[in-house]
Amino acid sequence: MNILEFIQRFPDEDACRLKFKEQRDQIGVICRKCNCKDHFWLENKQCYECKSCHSRQSLRSGTVMQNSKLPYRYWLITIHLLTSTKKSFSTEELRLQLGHKRYQPIWEMTNKLRDVMGKRDNLYQLTGETELDDGFFSTEIPQEHKNEPLKRGRGSQSKTKVLVMAESEFVENPKPGRKPKRVNHIKMQVISDLKSNTITSIVKEQVDKSADLITDDSTSYTKLIEHVNSHVAKVVEPQMIPIILPWVHIAISNAKRLLLDVHHKIKTEYLQYYLNEFCYKFNRRYFGEKLFDRLLIAAVSYTPEFKSKIYNRTLCG
Repeated sequence: MNILEFIQRFPDEDACRLKFKEQRDQIGVICRKCNCKDHFWLENKQCYECKSCHSRQSLRSGTVMQNSKLPYRYWLITIHLLTSTKKSFSTEELRLQLGHKRYQPIWEMTNKLRDVMGKRDNLYQLTGETELDDGFFSTEIPQEHKNEPLKRGRGSQSKTKVLVMAESEFVENPKPGRKPKRVNHIKMQVISDLKSNTITSIVKEQVDKSADLITDDSTSYTKLIEHVNSHVAKVVEPQMIPIILPWVHIAISNAKRLLLDVHHKIKTEYLQYYLNEFCYKFNRRYFGEKLFDRLLIAAVSYTPEFKSKIYNRTLCG
């Protein structure tokens, strides 16, 4: 769906609200008090009323828009822009395009959408042959460490640890110039440390027991064999990375480039939301125009857990 088609489908606020209601009616409304699934729609009140206990809830309640006062059109325009572009949009650019005065509400809206992207991806586990490695992403130095001498390398205060996983499989007779393995789905998870227990707990949640893991020989991965079908730990020389762990490092490289090109000064506590967007769009890279409706379904289905403080736009990314 290009921008002209979007304008034709959703010319005003009412059209956007009706589309959101149509999607919510398809998903179904559940009463928060008695769990009844049968409701009346009160047109004059613009809310649902439970047929059993008669409690009411607004159209936005229980969705990504809960407690938001931004117009429906803002939300649908943002969903369209996030799903129709290969990269992403900075919040400041989105604010300018929407003509909104304040930065904070637009930043919160985009991160709430990134939050539900992550919730949607968490429904699925990686299967088959799965590459796993860690990456270090540049983030803003936390306030409590700004007066300390800057460390170099992996222990730097400006680096955040991320566990990266990718489903991959070898390709028979790859074409010249093509990778020997192809990728299906990926996952990225911000972690506080590289301890074995930390990584093992994430693998238990994100990787199916039938998967075959491939990693380097780090001691952080020694317990993974207990939770998957097989685990091959290889000594990976730099020149062998494109052959043994190609897609993990391609994903890390592409994500870093995206964050560097579009977003700036991302705080560690918000990095996961940006990674959610990258993984969500990568995992659905062949959906085309259907991606708009898929993200709208996620927006209707989940209430975000995103919490923020008041930040100046130069500090948010």
